[in-house]
Amino acid sequence: MGHDKGMQVPENPQPLEGRRQNPCSPDRPEWSKLIAMSLPSPELRALLDATLAFYDGRAEAFWAATRDHDVAQNREAVLSALGPGGPWTLLDLGCGPGRDLKAFAEMGHRAIGVEGAGRFVAMARAHSGCEVWQQDFLALDLPAAFFDGIYANASLFHVPRGTLPSVLGRLRRALRAGGVFFASNPRGQGEEGYRDGRYGVLYDWPGWRDVVSGAGFEELSHYYRPAGKPVEEARWIASVWRKA
Repeated sequence: MGHDKGMQVPENPQPLEGRRQNPCSPDRPEWSKLIAMSLPSPELRALLDATLAFYDGRAEAFWAATRDHDVAQNREAVLSALGPGGPWTLLDLGCGPGRDLKAFAEMGHRAIGVEGAGRFVAMARAHSGCEVWQQDFLALDLPAAFFDGIYANASLFHVPRGTLPSVLGRLRRALRAGGVFFASNPRGQGEEGYRDGRYGVLYDWPGWRDVVSGAGFEELSHYYRPAGKPVEEARWIASVWRKA
């Protein structure tokens, strides 16, 4: 299988030294305004692979910085939407080193990870003991109507805006009837491009709602993180959806 774009980032990311230069990005610290929807596929592949290479080169440091982050609220959001019953078959999309994958498995669910950075794939398999598929966001190969829930914690914001509808369509097809989709993304005002060597899109809530609902999902709920702070200070938007 190929590479996958699904990475996780810390909820309180710190500036990273030694920012790598990318031919698609101007040399300046703010988000560049590269809009990937118009790029031909080889260039799209290049910009996505650059982000994967960034994480592959920092896998151990990333794991040390994120393994103890408390995102139980996010895991509970997808499980609560599924309701009583189970155990459920869950896809952890962009599972990183396997923190949440292991947590779901320890709850008794069948948890499967999808990850693109090779070092994260190996780490997730070792840490969780779960299946982890190394795949590519540009060509996801997921079984149809297979998962009860899809959990995308801090991963889909790395998908270029113009590519996201097709990715969401593949996720929708992979869900069973009435299946639940969860996503958490860093909050912004529509910025898209490279920053600190990583490609990302920072959605506001209306922008994210429009693209997900347009892909055939019904909103169940959304909330801001970290919990306990005023909305204007929240750095993350989490949302829960059902396959329409």
